[in-house]
Amino acid sequence: MTSFKTTESPFKANNTASNMAGVTLMNNQVGVVVAEVMDRQENVTITHLPSMIRVDCVGRMDFVYDEISEALGEEEGFYDASEFEENMSTHYGKMIHMDDRTVMFGNLEEAAEFIGDMLPPEVAK
Repeated sequence: MTSFKTTESPFKANNTASNMAGVTLMNNQVGVVVAEVMDRQENVTITHLPSMIRVDCVGRMDFVYDEISEALGEEEGFYDASEFEENMSTHYGKMIHMDDRTVMFGNLEEAAEFIGDMLPPEVAK
């Protein structure tokens, strides 16, 4: 009887935390500019694909709306959470929309701590 050995699949399940987060943007004029702004952050990797742009990070990344508005040649306040959502198709990691930015976290505990810092302190009864 012949014995066969198979190689380990590169697609096997891996439950270890990656500490990564990312979004997929449309590959249009706005998406390209957003990717250029995000590429200024050291921990961000941009991948241009034919119909989309991947914006991935290790740890945390901030989509600062006024920086993006300026890069688009628009007035402050033009780019906001609704513009972000309109140009984004998918994401992974924890996403938090704020008035002035969207923050992405690859680490759920860091995101929970960030949200906790934004909540008012509990009043003892």
